[in-house]
Amino acid sequence: MESKMSFFEKYLTIWVIACMVIGVLIGQFLPQVPIFLGQFEYANVSIPIAVLIWIMIYPMMMKVDFQSIKNVSKEPKGLYLTWVVNWLIKPFTMFGIAYVFFNILFSNFISPDLARDYLTGAVILGAAPCTAMVFVWSHLTNGNPAYTVVQVATNDLIILVAFTPIVAFLLGVSGVTIPWETLILSVFLFIVIPLSAGVLTRASIIKKKGEQYFSDVFIRKFDKVTIIGLLMTLTIIFTFQGEVIINNPFHILLISVPLILQTVLIFSIAYLAARKMKLPHNVAAPAGMIGASNFFELAVAVAITLFGPTSAVALATIVGVLVEVPIMLGLVSIANKTKTWFIQSNSI
Repeated sequence: MESKMSFFEKYLTIWVIACMVIGVLIGQFLPQVPIFLGQFEYANVSIPIAVLIWIMIYPMMMKVDFQSIKNVSKEPKGLYLTWVVNWLIKPFTMFGIAYVFFNILFSNFISPDLARDYLTGAVILGAAPCTAMVFVWSHLTNGNPAYTVVQVATNDLIILVAFTPIVAFLLGVSGVTIPWETLILSVFLFIVIPLSAGVLTRASIIKKKGEQYFSDVFIRKFDKVTIIGLLMTLTIIFTFQGEVIINNPFHILLISVPLILQTVLIFSIAYLAARKMKLPHNVAAPAGMIGASNFFELAVAVAITLFGPTSAVALATIVGVLVEVPIMLGLVSIANKTKTWFIQSNSI
């Protein structure tokens, strides 16, 4: 059952912009806040942000039951689409778009060295499909939670073997390695913990009060939790990046252009392909979202590990974090307004 959009959700873009501004102001005028929060980090993953992301995706994970996960194998087309778009299309379109903008269209504004570094950052970002935030986008489009879990989990397995050779091939960068601690910790934090907690909660409530109570009453109590977690996460992210934004406004704008174009393009490819394949909307929307959004924790960690925290490469991956949420909210809106393009199915 789909819930009506609340006033809070209807004007979500306004709240997002407000949180971004508040975060930048905190970072600029209360620098002790990001310094304090920055102490709680392990393997380049911010623990406060990880907790907030957990809060965001926990309600969706409660909707998952293992029987529905088993049913995913009966309709594998959505998985095939996700894999093809994320690994055979996305990294290469990112390279092509970024190359054209940084080396040709923006050549009068940035040096060849900066163009190379920004291209490197964009490719690292493009080769890391989303792990955590896609659960939020799936939730906002009433995606199939079980199917989304399998899409994300299989993508993370593919990262293990495909990320390094793709980045090395496109950039000719030697020594590209996956920061295993970051990848393993991210999978544990963003999939294992919330999925386990959600499944246990679901089983416990259904056992005590029945499935109808769980679906009609209990799960409704968490309707606003995902949105609140999203807004709090954004505030903290922009608190950390306030100094970067203030010091590099023009270059952030330049980097944003190809990243935004790539995001819209990949979503369009996956979403329209899903329509052509006659996938239900609750699979098609998450398939588009997982390709369009990025595993920014991994991308930033790789950029910092290889090139340093103050490098132009790291800046490019950070800009990916900054532009993703507003653009993805726009794509969520498009997906919700085009549901009639797709068959509606609860079978998978």
